[in-house]
Amino acid sequence: MKADFLPPSVVDIQDKDAIALLQQLERQVVQVPFEQGTTPIATAYVHHSLDQSASRSNATPILLLHGFDSSLLEFRRLLPLLATQHEIWGLDLFGSGFTEYVPTLAVNPQTIRQHLLSVVETWIGQPVVLVGASLGGAVAIDFALNYPNWVRSLVLIDSVGFSGSFPVGQFLPHPLIELGANWLHFRKQAALTAALAFPMIDPTLIDALRCSLLHHEMPGWKAAIASFTQSGGYANLGDRIAQVNHPTLILWGEADDVLGTDDATKFEQAISGSQLIWIREAAHVPHFDQPQSVATHLLTFARCLGN
Repeated sequence: MKADFLPPSVVDIQDKDAIALLQQLERQVVQVPFEQGTTPIATAYVHHSLDQSASRSNATPILLLHGFDSSLLEFRRLLPLLATQHEIWGLDLFGSGFTEYVPTLAVNPQTIRQHLLSVVETWIGQPVVLVGASLGGAVAIDFALNYPNWVRSLVLIDSVGFSGSFPVGQFLPHPLIELGANWLHFRKQAALTAALAFPMIDPTLIDALRCSLLHHEMPGWKAAIASFTQSGGYANLGDRIAQVNHPTLILWGEADDVLGTDDATKFEQAISGSQLIWIREAAHVPHFDQPQSVATHLLTFARCLGN
């Protein structure tokens, strides 16, 4: 049984890991206070409680934050590998994934941060190991700098921060931004159409494309993308990264084809006491390409810190 808020095309997905995560997907309202008043936001998440008989029943919860134009489905291979030793939360950020889009609220770092704070305060209730992939890494850094007491440690996976944001977006006319959102969808849809036309294509690729497109069918997807782009994203984060004082693990695909590899060493140099580990045979999404390697390093990091 899949959640009734998911788009109809969810039935086309055949990947067993994706199906398992979709069957666990829930959406509940969290009350988020903003200057103009409190707003209820139906928030999509997956939660794995740790069995109280487990040896690490007192382990710090791990909270996973996905990347740009994505959803918590990108953690479908990683999340089960972590759930045996920690309480795990996978969250769809405000304006992303299967979390409700609220037309009266702009999607920007401030609203994303406030929504995340409400989730951590209301649902988790204790500091977390905050794991951010790609744009989720920028969200994690921004959150840790603003609410340090809610974060025990950081894990940054091929993170946005020094690059990968949208500073020019705030200066672009809305029609051009909408055109860009349409292009995001067209590019993925065209790739899926092409893959379906060739029977020799690996079914894993087809399902990966279907998973990456599923949240595009959610109400307000294009408007949310446009709103975030117009905000400029995390363009001003680079100068603040050196202020991070949480224990930080940096995991980076050695073949990152989106951000490249230079930013990995920039993070290591900027964040005092951080540790950089390269993930072999992985591109921009190592938690998908090499989930076992990412899980091993992440759990070792958490264990060594007593998280």
